[in-house]
Formats: sequence, structure tokens, C-alpha cells
Amino acid sequence: MHSPINRRSLLLDTSRGLGGIALACLLNEQGLLANPSSSVPEIDPEHPFASRKPHFPAKAKRVLMIFCSGACSQLDTFDYKPELIRRHGEPLPGGENIVTFQGGQGNLTKSPWAFKPRGECGKMVSDLVPMLGELADDMCFIHSLTGKTNTHGPGENFMSTGFTLDGFPSMGAWVTWAMGTESQDLPAYVAIPDPRGTPQSSVNNWGPGFLPAAFQGTDFNASKPLRNLDRPESIDQATDRKTRDFLSKMNRRHLENYPGDSELAARISSYELAARMQLSVPQVSDLSSETADTLRMYGADDSQNPLKAAYAKNCILSRRLIEQGVRFVQVFNGAYQTGGEGVSNWDGHKDLENQYSKHGPVLDQPTAALIRDLKQRGLLEDTLVVWCTEFGRMPTFQAGASGRDHNPEGFTAWMVGAGVKAPFTYGATDEFGYKAVENVATVYDFHATILHLLGLDHERLTYYHNGIQRRLTDVHGHVIRPILS
Repeated sequence: MHSPINRRSLLLDTSRGLGGIALACLLNEQGLLANPSSSVPEIDPEHPFASRKPHFPAKAKRVLMIFCSGACSQLDTFDYKPELIRRHGEPLPGGENIVTFQGGQGNLTKSPWAFKPRGECGKMVSDLVPMLGELADDMCFIHSLTGKTNTHGPGENFMSTGFTLDGFPSMGAWVTWAMGTESQDLPAYVAIPDPRGTPQSSVNNWGPGFLPAAFQGTDFNASKPLRNLDRPESIDQATDRKTRDFLSKMNRRHLENYPGDSELAARISSYELAARMQLSVPQVSDLSSETADTLRMYGADDSQNPLKAAYAKNCILSRRLIEQGVRFVQVFNGAYQTGGEGVSNWDGHKDLENQYSKHGPVLDQPTAALIRDLKQRGLLEDTLVVWCTEFGRMPTFQAGASGRDHNPEGFTAWMVGAGVKAPFTYGATDEFGYKAVENVATVYDFHATILHLLGLDHERLTYYHNGIQRRLTDVHGHVIRPILS
């Protein structure tokens, strides 16, 4: 028979328990608490961007992500639906009560562009992107992605960060925090905005969230060099170099007075990288060394289509960054812009045929040339190229309009390069392209797979923030193993 617990023993036992909880919290905050489910990278504060080993041997060393902002329609590019063509003009079966982002739906509407078999594999790809279609034998398609929102800003957040809300780390920030970079004179993570401006969610797409600020993406493109990088005209190069050398000595002397101060060491390292970037960024951004044949292949010399030429230069810039060992490069095609021509992205609500007739050529030739260029230089052997968008489009046109409404129920992404099967198709939407019905995949699965190809376990890659071990995939996600080579 147990003795009854008196008040004194109860208070004593409770105080011991609270002390244990407090100790565990302190140990966890200092990274001293064993946690077999997580794997915090060991970062040298004096060299925070030094290359680090992944959790396991990787197929890919770096990622180049092409993000079509505005929700590019799967039904007008890569997701061929013969039944949609056959039943053009009829109501969507079971869709009488569907109300999407901008209201009620009209009838089923086939794509204005014909689909044709491409490559030796015969993959059906739209005439909107014929040059990308020629590369079908190199592509791994995922036709069954699903999202959590039908709104652009949260949708971009979700694709880039794994969360619909602002303030979470982007995928590039997670990757560079975990792995550093192979280039010590360039940023570990570069975001290249569309020539027309930023995507709707802007810097959230490449922000660090609650990760150390050093791992945010550095944004610049071929037409708009990195801001505040050039030295003032009143200071000559020799004086500038001597000033940097003197500042470096002073910083090192200051650091010696505060041994073990990791934040100070990281800040000094960031300043020194910024100094090195004064030379490295203008060099990598200078496309004058590219041959006329290369410029022509990408369409960078197209005077008839300046938007295509500008995007083509961004694609060349991305290849040059990959060549230099930058770990994560994110290229945007499409920008949120009000006034003038309105929204300059893939948001084809009102007049899809007219809008996409302009956007398709901008995307097609430069992106196809980028993949060909990476392949012929041998860079696809250890580079993963990812094409994505925030969600898909409806198989119907909107009531009273000539465009498709937002649709997160089923959309397409594709990968090329290190670690993925090609040609390969995974998953499928229904006969009209409305909902994912076969091998349904989430954006969490998409992220988990990209991390896996980099040698990172998405369940172990965690960061303690605000009382929670956070990760890119939240508490979800499975690697899409059938697409792995």
C-alpha cells in the first residue's frame, strides 16, 4: 500500500520537475541536448558559407529553380487532356457549384495551342513552348502537385517556403544554411527577379525567415546589378583596396577581444564577402565575354522582343553562377506589376490567349537554351534544374471572361538533371486536368524530394524557433521515390 502524498512532497517533486524542464530548455537552446531526429549543421562563424557535407551522399550539388510567377496553366503547356479537347464548350461534369478565386465557372475550354508528341518519348507538349518540348526526353514531369491556397502571394510563399504565411525561410535559405556554398567570392544563394520587376510575394520568395540573415538570397539580375556595390567615383581602386585591408585588420583585432562571439565573427565574414563581391559580381554579370552564337541560342540578341532578350540574359547569368559553384539560384519568369499593361505574369484571367502568346516566347527559347547549355557543359551531371509555379489553372474559362481561374487542386512541375529519371512522367490529373487523381503529391513532397537529391533528410533538417523545431516541410512530406534515378 502506497503512502499518501503530502503537500510538502508534492511541492518538492514539482519543483524538481520544473528544474528539469528548465535545464532541458537551456541545453536545447545551446545545441547541447541530444536530438536524434534533427541535424543542425556545424557552422564555422568565421566562415559561415564554407561548403558543408550533406546528411548522406547526394546526387545533386546545386539547384537552379525556374519559377513562373502568376500560376502558369498546366493545360496550355505540359498536361495534355484529349477529353478536354473532345468536350470543348460543354459544362464541367459536377462543376455546377464550383466557385473559385474570381467567381463562377463557364464551360470547358480546350487550349488555344495544339499539343504534339515531342522527342523520342513522344511526350505531348503544347505549341506554346515548342523548344522546351524538344527537350522532353530530358525531363521528369510531376503532373499531380497540389497546393494549399488559390491566392498568388500565399501561393508563392508556399512554393518557396513551405508556408502560406510570411516570415518563413525560403528553400534556398534552408539549403545554404545546411550546405554552404562552393563559391567563396559570390553569394551562396542568388535570386534573379524577372526584368519587369519582382513576383507578387516579393522578397519572401528568397528571404531567410528566422534563419540567420546571412542565408537570405541576394537578388540581382543581368539588367539591374547588385545595389550599392560600386565604389564611389571619388575613391580610386588602390585607396579602396587599402581601406578594406585596414578594416579587415581592425575587425580581426576586435574579434580577438571577444573570443567565441559567433555573431560578431559572422558579421565580419559577411562584410568581407561583400568586399569580395565588388570584384566577383561585376565579373559574373558581365556577359560581354559570351559568344555571338551563345547570345543567339538564348535569344539574348532578339531586338524584336526586348523582354525575351532581358530574360535570356538572366538565364545566361544563372548558368554563369552555377558554373562558379553558387549553391542555389532562383530565376523568376513573370512579375507582379500594376499600371500600364497590368499584371505582367502568367495570371491569365481575362484574355489568356493574348497574354500567353506574349509570355510563351519569353519563357521558351531562353529556358530551353539554358538546359541545353548546362547539358553540353556537363553541369547537369550534378545540378538539379527545377521548373515550377505557385498553382495551376481551371479547365474551364471564367464566366464572362476568356481566361482560366486559379486552381491548386492539380498542377505540373518538372525537373531535369542530377538524380531524376528522364524521360519520366509521375502522377496525373483527371480527364479534364482539374484535380490530381493519380499519385497525388503535395508541395511538401516536392520540397522533400529536392532536399533528398541534395543529400538532405527533410525530417532532420530542423531549426529551433519560438519553441518549435521548424523545418521546410513543416510536419509533412515524403520523398517522391519513383522519380529518382
